[in-house]
Amino acid sequence: MGDNVGVPVEQNTKVAVVGMGSVGTAIAYACLIRGTAGSLALYDVNAGKVRAEVLDLNHGSQFVPHCRISGSDDIAVTDRSAVIIVTAGAKQKPGQNRLDLAAANVAMARTLTPQLVEHSPDAVIVFVTNPVDVVTLAATQAVDAAPGHIFGSGTVLDSSRFRYLIAEEADIAVGNVHGFIVGEHGDSEISLWSSVSIGGVPADQFRRDGALVFDEDTRHRISAEVVNSAYEIIAGKGATNLAIGLSTARIIEAIVGDQHRVMPVSTVQSGAYDLAGVALSLPTVITAAGAGKVLEVPLAVPELLGLQSSASTLRAVQDSLGL
Repeated sequence: MGDNVGVPVEQNTKVAVVGMGSVGTAIAYACLIRGTAGSLALYDVNAGKVRAEVLDLNHGSQFVPHCRISGSDDIAVTDRSAVIIVTAGAKQKPGQNRLDLAAANVAMARTLTPQLVEHSPDAVIVFVTNPVDVVTLAATQAVDAAPGHIFGSGTVLDSSRFRYLIAEEADIAVGNVHGFIVGEHGDSEISLWSSVSIGGVPADQFRRDGALVFDEDTRHRISAEVVNSAYEIIAGKGATNLAIGLSTARIIEAIVGDQHRVMPVSTVQSGAYDLAGVALSLPTVITAAGAGKVLEVPLAVPELLGLQSSASTLRAVQDSLGL
């Protein structure tokens, strides 16, 4: 018998964050507070910025679970990461929609992804850069990675916004509300009201004092608020960063912990709902191997038509970029 029998293999819990703007910094901070990673490696082309963020985070190390934090303007800092989060790229300006960013950020993904894979061939790479669906497709095409090893944060945050608004309306804790936003992470996304559950009660049967809470007007208002909330936040403070930091940390935990958690992440579709060759969000099982099985939630006819329309919107952008 070998000498190593019974010796546990040390799990790789190194997480790299690429791009230390407001989103990358919020992700690193959320990971630090939540104890998401054993070590964090921060990469940005701006050496002064990345050094400052490493110092700032390290100065709080007394108050959080142990985590080694390093940073550099040299991409080698990401070497042998288990998970890499990419936030780099041009950011959305007030009044600009996510698809307007497409060309510059697609070019970035095509250049950057092969470099990241070279340094961490086994890593699961998650794109947060917008427009996340188109960027995810470009990144997937740029390398020959294992299935599910490259995906986008998709509508995980949109679904959290959706659940929050439903919980507020129902006066029920958000943890007891289940529901998904699917399709594009953007203006054509679809709220799956037909499968929303509030403490086990379908949304269309949820009553308070005998009255239906989620009538058609309320559903439309909440769905519109989910789509428009990012624009409102960007107009008010210049960027959305805190909630995407928390939601991305949650995605990382599902990977590092091999949690088999269902999350609406963006992957290049290969058959669910007869969709193929387009990256968009559907409920997907997240494990240590990345994005796995896509679950086909039963859809009402308008939801299925909306999802197909969302896919068409994304295909038009892909085609315009030669993807």
